[in-house]
Amino acid sequence: MREYVTRRGFGFVAGAVVVGSVHGGAFAQDDPVVPKSGPVEAPFERDYQAPSFKPSWKKQQIHRELLQDFVIYAHSDLEMVKKLLEREPGLLNGAIDWGGGDWETALGGASHMGRKDIVEHLLSRGARIDLFCASMMGLLEVVKAFLTLQPTLIDARGPHGFSLHFHAQVGGEAALATLEFLQSVKQIELKPVPFLNKK
Repeated sequence: MREYVTRRGFGFVAGAVVVGSVHGGAFAQDDPVVPKSGPVEAPFERDYQAPSFKPSWKKQQIHRELLQDFVIYAHSDLEMVKKLLEREPGLLNGAIDWGGGDWETALGGASHMGRKDIVEHLLSRGARIDLFCASMMGLLEVVKAFLTLQPTLIDARGPHGFSLHFHAQVGGEAALATLEFLQSVKQIELKPVPFLNKK
């Protein structure tokens, strides 16, 4: 009985031949074809009534890769932050979902890395300060005001799940009083931060 190759199977074989020719004509036994990685949007279908308001989408969205690069650079590279922000001012408050609702802005990345220079530049351009940034910057009265407004914020988590305590910890001496206050509200075990002395 004759067996026919499906279109998908043919596509895979043809792709493998092309990739193999780029890699010298043959695959090593332990060199599998690795698919390109990147964000994958979760499947979604409304099981509720759609809103009556319909967005117009008149302007183009900022390219996801540009925003991704900006947020990554904001962890460590002030000059690239300045360069990309000059190129596209709309990046300033953009947020990337790294997956599962792990949202991060440039300010969030700079804050949990303790990069006050980058934070100060972003704030000077109009970035929206939040409780995590305030904790890292040692703005004790601001942190107290937030926690007075809503005491459960002591358990709030920033990008990648970093706590308020962690943000105050990476703030160093300037945030020591803030860290002590947070510990007085809820004491947690403070672990060493490996990148703290590598800035």
